[in-house]
Amino acid sequence: MTTLDIQAYRLRLPDTARPVLAGVDLTVDARETVALVGESGSGKSLTSRSVLGLLPKGAATEGSVRVNGEDVLTMTPEQLRRLRTNTAAMIFQDPRAAINPLRRIGDFLTESVRLNAGTGAQAATDRAVEMLEAVGLTGAVLRRYPGQLSGGMLQRVMIAAALMGDPALILADEPTTALDVTTQAEVVALLSDLRERFGTGLLFVTHDLGLAAAISDRVYVMYAGRIAETGPAEALFDRPRHPYTAALLNSTPRLEAPQGRLAAIEGRPPGLREELTGCPFAARCPLATYLCGQQAPALLPVPGEPARRVACHHSDRTGEGSHADA
Repeated sequence: MTTLDIQAYRLRLPDTARPVLAGVDLTVDARETVALVGESGSGKSLTSRSVLGLLPKGAATEGSVRVNGEDVLTMTPEQLRRLRTNTAAMIFQDPRAAINPLRRIGDFLTESVRLNAGTGAQAATDRAVEMLEAVGLTGAVLRRYPGQLSGGMLQRVMIAAALMGDPALILADEPTTALDVTTQAEVVALLSDLRERFGTGLLFVTHDLGLAAAISDRVYVMYAGRIAETGPAEALFDRPRHPYTAALLNSTPRLEAPQGRLAAIEGRPPGLREELTGCPFAARCPLATYLCGQQAPALLPVPGEPARRVACHHSDRTGEGSHADA
């Protein structure tokens, strides 16, 4: 069953020369983890926030963003409230910025289901204890304030909060960025376990390709508001078909890498005040030709690999010898 279905989604903001998101197609099935990767500013977070109707002021949209078959872009405020309470939930990047430091954890966990779902106080508390135990914490946490918990514990509280309404979809917006490596691994393993236990779909937004490789079933690579490449995680990381994906993989630190300076992608992503007439990656791409600067490539199936799609005029020349061993 498809939990999230984004089709031909375009988002434009005032005073920009091009759409922030330009024709995004993306799906997440139940019990599936899909990673959305790319550099900062590529449009990853805007895509995930659009799923909850959290759009910037003045945003104009086209296409559809469907959760369990319902189009978020056409929802009323009341429908959006129900969506955010019962159907889809967000795990934000920094839990300390998302949780009120002056209120106890119990208030934070139970407020939404009590106010928006009409759940009684005792039932809400029981649910909060159940979800805390599911993420490896105890009911004693309910009486504590955020400042009394470590960063890893707070991120577990955020995950518990996301599960309170028994959502069909969880959106994780770089949920491990502020954590140490050991805690990152624990959170990733926890999310994988919870996805299976509760049957949710998981959209995992990250710039860390190592994490994406560890947690995801499928991957979407985003650049300048467009999907550059998508496919099963193992195949995509083993042999990328877009030069941008290959460059990201080559820039990933590895213990077995030769000594010397870490590889980097030359240049910078195009700004929103720059019009794009061809491939948005052309100015930074070692394979770029005149065609790339004049015509934007369509996202098309890879010959012989129907589960993969790539938007590149020269995908047959990309990724020889590239591997994601992170």
